[in-house]
Amino acid sequence: MLKASNIFKNYGSLPVLQGVDITINKGEVVSIVGSSGAGKSTLLHILGTLDKADKGSISLNDKRIDELSGKKLAAFRNQSIGFVFQFHHLLPEFTALENVCIPGWIAGKKKKDVQSRAKELLQILGLGARLENKPQQLSGGEQQRVAVARALINNPAIVMADEPTGNLDSIHAKELHQLFMDLRNQFAQTFLIVTHNEELAQLSDRILHMKDGKMVDQ
Repeated sequence: MLKASNIFKNYGSLPVLQGVDITINKGEVVSIVGSSGAGKSTLLHILGTLDKADKGSISLNDKRIDELSGKKLAAFRNQSIGFVFQFHHLLPEFTALENVCIPGWIAGKKKKDVQSRAKELLQILGLGARLENKPQQLSGGEQQRVAVARALINNPAIVMADEPTGNLDSIHAKELHQLFMDLRNQFAQTFLIVTHNEELAQLSDRILHMKDGKMVDQ
């Protein structure tokens, strides 16, 4: 479903990615692991179209996304890729329900349909009683689950998660691990995860190891 070939990226004279190839199948949960500075997050940001590679090709569902730019790229990203980061990045002035709805509203979908989908997702994620709570009224684990619901609101082809448990305690981290597996099992949702958490990585279908900007084994 996702295929990237010969991805190179330099920051100034510093080579960060050196000819990375990666393929992700629909319904897979794949983790990328490696030491800090290996290029994991840079690769994820390039695959998620948040950054541009210096060289290489990226296709999602047979569409060359590295050739998109401007409004077309933004629309494709909004509708096809969900993101979960280490810090939830929820907007503090909005409720949990409103935070989840925002990508759907940006996509121009009907307000009522988006709200219905958001309520359904929050219910699935165990937050049905927290719809009107603002982020500061939620625990860290609850905030991260709201962020997961937001990532899923537009039914993305893939969810990309960058150290999603990095800001959670061990109990909430385990809950999030299980949540990803449940979403894959229930909805065939595809996940690509960058993580230092060995427990989360071990639950994945595949673990990809990066070192010095390259894949070292699979």
